[in-house]
Amino acid sequence: MSGDDTTTDLTSSATGNPLLRPSNPLVSDLEQEVLDEYTRLLENVNKLSDKLADLSGNPSSMTLDGLRLLERKTATVCTLLKASVYSIVLQQQIYNDGENNELGDEGAAGDGGGYEGDTTGMGDVTMS
Repeated sequence: MSGDDTTTDLTSSATGNPLLRPSNPLVSDLEQEVLDEYTRLLENVNKLSDKLADLSGNPSSMTLDGLRLLERKTATVCTLLKASVYSIVLQQQIYNDGENNELGDEGAAGDGGGYEGDTTGMGDVTMS
């Protein structure tokens, strides 16, 4: 970080302390950078404090209405995501079933429907 115009403006406008000015010979460049960062941090904390004061001043019904709207949108997105995942899983299952059926048709045409180790050619025979 260098002592550019914005840094100078921040430090000189934030406080009237002459020790915080970049032209002060008692403060090293590193110390000046640290002081500039603390000045920015102070400004950010003040902004956060103002935002929190605004939020606490708003009626809770407005906040709750906003959260309800967000909840509905989130639920809609969740439902759409679940439907998409279900569709992908279903398509994959149909694709796999189709491949299995093709493999099953090829195996059935080869040896008359018996199992691989069946040398008699009888297939599934049940005894009564």
